[in-house]
Amino acid sequence: MKMKNGLLVMLLGCGMILSACGSNGGSGNTTPTATPENKGAVTEKPTIAKKMYIPIISKGFQHQFWQAVKMGAEKAATEFDVEITFEGPETESQVDKQLEMLQVALNKTPSAIGFAALDSQASIPYLQKAKDAGIPIVAFDSGVESDIPVSLVTTDNIAAAAMAADKMAEFIGGEGEVAVIGHDQTSRTGIDRSEGFMNRIKEKYPNIKIVDIQYGGGDHLKSTDLAKTIMQAYPKLKGFFGTNEGSAIGIINAVTEMKAEGKITVIGYDSGQAQIDAINNGLMVGAISQNPVGIGYETVKAAVAAAKGEKVTPIIDSGFVWYDKSNIESDEVKAVIYK
Repeated sequence: MKMKNGLLVMLLGCGMILSACGSNGGSGNTTPTATPENKGAVTEKPTIAKKMYIPIISKGFQHQFWQAVKMGAEKAATEFDVEITFEGPETESQVDKQLEMLQVALNKTPSAIGFAALDSQASIPYLQKAKDAGIPIVAFDSGVESDIPVSLVTTDNIAAAAMAADKMAEFIGGEGEVAVIGHDQTSRTGIDRSEGFMNRIKEKYPNIKIVDIQYGGGDHLKSTDLAKTIMQAYPKLKGFFGTNEGSAIGIINAVTEMKAEGKITVIGYDSGQAQIDAINNGLMVGAISQNPVGIGYETVKAAVAAAKGEKVTPIIDSGFVWYDKSNIESDEVKAVIYK
């Protein structure tokens, strides 16, 4: 009987020990519970703040313009200590490819998104998804037919193209036939630059006739072929306006190949080494330059503010300048053109 009682005591003692061990979850890795006795010994693991992630989806990356926008975006990312990615389709005609990139970006649930739409309407369902998920959209370069983006960082393309029209009239003496090579007719930049130029000509210069407008998708090879076709159809053509870097380079190539140097006034848009060289050697009289580095910087800056719930300006005008041989070396122009 005494042995049985002794065994019972031992079993109860072991149970109490096991119970005490179990109160710590059975693992030495668990942080001990703070008590008045061990309060000073308890340490908490520091919380590591996750960087804000902002994907930037441009219209492309093949032109130097987009590389300059990327530089500005990266500058802002460093300054505001956020993580960004910068990507775009191979050509500026690949609307579906850009929309795929936008969907992938949405799947990563970023803090905000910077987006330059190739099509001002096709992206709206995707932007609605972003809005529903609480992801602010900052549009840049090109806006969309929607009020979903909290801000638009852009050039006043209508005013800039109107200035190009004024310069064209000045250089061709206020009369003659001119043509336009546009980069597209779906994005806001494509529409505003073409219409801004043509409307100013129609409103202010009755003796100048716009004989044709063609769209080369921003591709310099396609734009070259289109410009050559126009030159053959209109032998009295006095001027060309190219609405972006690729369009302008295509016109320059066409004028060179058709041996029409000095016979046709060429005005471009954006910058890049080819246009700079063409201005310096007299193939192009001048061009409009946006501020691509500023566009990239302001896009990320606005996206960071929107992600924090701060108020952002609905329209951020990044500005533009006219540059030609007379001012291409000025500080104002050097600050915005790119090679």
